[in-house]
Amino acid sequence: EKQREAVQTAYNRKVSILTGGPGTGKSTSIRALLMLLRKRKIDVALAAPTGRAAKRLSEATGAQGTAFQAKTLHRLLEYSPHDNTFQRNEENPLPYQFVIVDEFSMVDILLFYHLLKALPKEAHLLLVGDADQLPSVGPGNVLRDLLRSEAIPSVRLMELFRQAQQSKIIVNAHRINAGKMPHLKSEAAGDFFFLSEEDPVRTQRLVLDLVHRRLPARYGLNPITDIQVLAPMYRGPVGVTILNEELQARLNPRAFAEVEWGGRIIRVGDKVMQVRNNYDKGIFNGDVGWVRSINKENSNIKVEFLEEAGPMLVSYEFAELDELILAYAVTVHKSQGSEYPAIVVPLTREHSMLLQRNLLYTAITRAKRLCVLVGQQRALEWAVRNDRVAHRNTGLVERLKW
Repeated sequence: EKQREAVQTAYNRKVSILTGGPGTGKSTSIRALLMLLRKRKIDVALAAPTGRAAKRLSEATGAQGTAFQAKTLHRLLEYSPHDNTFQRNEENPLPYQFVIVDEFSMVDILLFYHLLKALPKEAHLLLVGDADQLPSVGPGNVLRDLLRSEAIPSVRLMELFRQAQQSKIIVNAHRINAGKMPHLKSEAAGDFFFLSEEDPVRTQRLVLDLVHRRLPARYGLNPITDIQVLAPMYRGPVGVTILNEELQARLNPRAFAEVEWGGRIIRVGDKVMQVRNNYDKGIFNGDVGWVRSINKENSNIKVEFLEEAGPMLVSYEFAELDELILAYAVTVHKSQGSEYPAIVVPLTREHSMLLQRNLLYTAITRAKRLCVLVGQQRALEWAVRNDRVAHRNTGLVERLKW
């Protein structure tokens, strides 16, 4: 019933919002809307803030390889890196009657402004996202502000699909979002586990053993491509920095080709992440790739990224290597818009300043098949209780209420 309402609202109103947690049917609603729009021969564009999110949207809606294949917002708006402008604007609007943007919680106020400028006057806009996830890295908290203002028609999907009810990952994500502790009783065939360990150094060892040995042996997972460690912060024994060094040593020990740059070692076969937008290369902050070659004579390396349209080999000069970091472990913020077959999340009170409900909720909802939390139960309890969202003085709600 709610999904029907979502489709009708999007079709009948110029601007609308569809929000809800995992397993509530956002993708199913988008698929139904796409079928309706195709039937009515309405030109539609699918978009998302990142390449990973765009690829997921195409897969979830069956648009992969079709004319409806999702693009990043920067590609949709035809960003030009040379003069730092978008080619699509009020003078050169988008050639679509309907635009659907997924993972909208990641969109900051500036990108949203450029999207609105590029929309034709008669076009419809549907914003889809989970308002309870972490806000955008850039300025603003647009999705949450738009919902709070009640100025735009919105539909919130609450009910879990029957299939979703069988997933402990999804059930526990919804429990955490409601301020309840997840069910911690493990079942052998389950997809959600909590391994209790009080000492941060032993927690680190347990995380390394899970990724390197236990999970690959038990579930047949590739430790580099299938398992992602998500940590709340960079520092400390279970921070991203040390975990990456230790995981690199275990999963990709000294290779036949490696380069040391800026005190870091990068090897052929390493999993790496781009940490700032590089429009010349078409690679964006948060994109994950694999080092395929290192040429010391020419001082460059080649990294393969999986973009919306498929694999893409990108060349970096050694002087550009500060744009890449190891990505065996990444922060929860950097994981937004991605999904992984399996995730491992260390939790200790060392991270208490950063342990917030929306951070834990965002981490857990990245897992497709398996979620393992490791560490102190009191750190988990703290995160579930701590629903303080970092306040951003945007002024958007007040303006929309005028």
